[in-house]
Amino acid sequence: MDTTRIEKAVQEILSAIGDDPTREGLVETPARVAKMYSEVFASLDENKDFNDYKVFHVDEDPGMVMVQQIPFYSMCEHHLLPFFGMANVAYVPRDGKIIGLSKIPRLVDFVAKRPGVQERITTQIAAQMQRILQPKGIAVSLSARHMCMEMRGISKSGLFTYTSKFDGVFKSDLELKNEFLRQTGNHSE
Repeated sequence: MDTTRIEKAVQEILSAIGDDPTREGLVETPARVAKMYSEVFASLDENKDFNDYKVFHVDEDPGMVMVQQIPFYSMCEHHLLPFFGMANVAYVPRDGKIIGLSKIPRLVDFVAKRPGVQERITTQIAAQMQRILQPKGIAVSLSARHMCMEMRGISKSGLFTYTSKFDGVFKSDLELKNEFLRQTGNHSE
């Protein structure tokens, strides 16, 4: 990430909106923004695929494995404003292949730390889980608030956007899908 270019761009934006980038409260803002961008867009410096995981083997396939209420933060690629919420990720293992549970929240962060849209984050989490485990099924749901809707545009606060992706047995087994939805607090579809 080119922090020098980001700092210069932020100085230009401050001038363009009619503020003085040399005034006391703004002098360090360009550097702060550059540092913040290196954190919130950290995945842009990484590979396209999530590689920070370990796959384990168990003797028997458990039923659904789920990590729920995973906080995530991302930036809308249309307005570069934040959106944030909770992710729920479940899978049904195949051939005893499981992933370390702490890696699922890391996967969510990996996918979210780049400019994007909620719909794409949802499908990319499922795609990465599929690539890593080839499970019998995957379910992913995200619920998020979008500052591009709350701070501008319709200017309505407290609205949540819900997205989901169901593959494999979560598509064909309605009882399993409904169990996922009950566990995550979502209603049946």
